[in-house]
Amino acid sequence: MTDWKTTTLGKTGWKVGRLGLASSYGADERCVQMAFERGVNYLYWGSMRTAKFGAGLRSLRSRRDEFRLVIQSYSRVAALVPWSLERALKSLGMDHADILLLGLWNKDVSPAIFDQALRLRERGLIRAVAVSTHNRPQAAAMANYNGNIDVLHVRYNAVHPGAERNIFAKLPAPEERPGIVTFTATCWGDLMKPDKVPAGDKIPSAGDCYRFNMTNPAVDLCLTGPRSASDLTAALDALDKGPLTPEEMEWMRRVGKAKYFKPSLFSIKG
Repeated sequence: MTDWKTTTLGKTGWKVGRLGLASSYGADERCVQMAFERGVNYLYWGSMRTAKFGAGLRSLRSRRDEFRLVIQSYSRVAALVPWSLERALKSLGMDHADILLLGLWNKDVSPAIFDQALRLRERGLIRAVAVSTHNRPQAAAMANYNGNIDVLHVRYNAVHPGAERNIFAKLPAPEERPGIVTFTATCWGDLMKPDKVPAGDKIPSAGDCYRFNMTNPAVDLCLTGPRSASDLTAALDALDKGPLTPEEMEWMRRVGKAKYFKPSLFSIKG
């Protein structure tokens, strides 16, 4: 069940806030605490396990049952997956992660890697398995045919809305599908720049970008990766303003379409 600020994360059954917090761009202990107090309870110690984000996680240990801890592994060596997870947990002083995210698999996850993830779940070191991918057809296939994938992380924004057609339209019934987490909502900040914005249209804010994602009913939660407390405040603005109107969605699509650039042979200089 979804309202604007909370939802159920697919078949995990977990209640989560519609925004998730990622560590990779500089969020510190203060950001973790600010976000958590605003209902952000999907906390992703991901691509870069920064010490200052880790400090924020440790500060919440007394409230461990109130958030979902996501630990990512990019490892392509199966034996390193448990080592990486256990090292992260030891650093945080925690006995389990809620989600192990297998990062950036644009083809089938290696069976040996997946076996390690399932063994970690059997040992109680994780509760669920997630996969991130930029390959949209691959994401749709994983959502429909791999029952052991509990959560999918996929790219989605107004510049690259193809997930609507290639993933969201092909998801199983809500009670059967993985939780859907989106990333790159601001298109790495490009949507907030004035260049290529159609004449007469306003420049999107960070909050507008997150609202674009969260307004789509297929999206359970959208990740934000703030560099500072002020960036986080801008992202949290999305929670206060609510969903985009149909007119605002069309505006975001116009801006995204204007900014879209598809390289071709003719645009590549020797």
